Amino acid sequence: MATANVLVGSMLLCGTACIVWGATTAHGSGFGIFTQSAAGLGQANSVVAHVEGPSAVFFNPALITALPGTQVEAGTTLIFPHRKFRSDEGETVKTRDDLFYPSTLYLTHQFNENFSMGLGVFNPFGLSTDWGTGWSGRYLATRSELQTYAINPVVAYRISPSLSIAGGANIILLDATLENRILSDALGIPDQPFDVAQKFKGDGHGVGYNAGLAWKFSDQISIGASYRSEVEIDIDGDLTLSAFPEKLPGSTTLTLPQQVLAGIAWRPSDSLVLETGLRWEDWTSFRQLRITVPGQAPATYPREWHDTFSINASAKYRINEKWAVMGGYLYGWNPVPDSTFEPSIPDSNTHLFCAGGEAEFDRLKVTMAYGYQLQENRSKTTNRYGPLANGAYSTDLHLLAISLGYSF
Repeated sequence: MATANVLVGSMLLCGTACIVWGATTAHGSGFGIFTQSAAGLGQANSVVAHVEGPSAVFFNPALITALPGTQVEAGTTLIFPHRKFRSDEGETVKTRDDLFYPSTLYLTHQFNENFSMGLGVFNPFGLSTDWGTGWSGRYLATRSELQTYAINPVVAYRISPSLSIAGGANIILLDATLENRILSDALGIPDQPFDVAQKFKGDGHGVGYNAGLAWKFSDQISIGASYRSEVEIDIDGDLTLSAFPEKLPGSTTLTLPQQVLAGIAWRPSDSLVLETGLRWEDWTSFRQLRITVPGQAPATYPREWHDTFSINASAKYRINEKWAVMGGYLYGWNPVPDSTFEPSIPDSNTHLFCAGGEAEFDRLKVTMAYGYQLQENRSKTTNRYGPLANGAYSTDLHLLAISLGYSF
């Protein structure tokens, strides 16, 4: 059994390295999630330089100084992904069509005209890819799922009538379930080779911080920027193989990237606000994956991701005191190089087309938005993950968001 443990541990290291992390994300590069409010989705995240309610805790916490009294906002986004693979040999496979619903809760309170506090609870990163267990790339990836939960208290201060700053703590909780297949003969099991299911399930937590700045340059122009730090998370869990009854403890570390959001807003009239901006994500934090099983030498696998940008633009038009409409577009570059591109994260450059509407009923505000995310086709050729799963990958997503806000 000791020999079996060594073989199991070694092969789990190899297999798990190939499946961290799989992704179905919403207009975030890598596995970032930016569907943090319906107003944000409806304006393609161009909400960094003008306030759209308590969701500013995520986009730019300095903006909450403009929110009077106590305000609360809750919402969710329904994500319908469609991912398809066509191999060089003609095999066609689609991922299982699951429904995902990252959700949000925000609360802000203005103590006086200069000092405000806020709290956000949301899903900043996440992923899910399920290719099934019968496809030709199953030895690289079958099912991968990662969920994160952020608790983000912030404090904002108005330095002058035109300038506000903010800062807060970013507490991240993470759960991961990662699965693929390996052949039994690789584990030293005699007789006819067969597929062995392997699974890693673990969790961890980490703490970072965020900051924001909002500057009202004039009555028509405002500028905003926000920053989120890296968060390093130690993940501990269990490694299991269907061919063996025992579980092995395993661990790894994931560093979530630092992020910068920036935007400039222009109000040509009281009814119309236009904003354009960018997002930068430092995915160089994902340079490698190092997995440890007690009694085994650590296994290190390269990722070599790079930093990346997205650009966006939006318009919001207020028809009257009750109704408003909005729309936006985002283009994002992906962080995954060809040398480490593989099916658990078949990321590619992204187009996001958005539209939405807003209705206010006294103290209640209801916002709904729709987004269509089209990822450019991408192909895998023989690289560091070998010739497995070579072929063309295509992805699109439909996003439907709703947020309810209430002012006390």
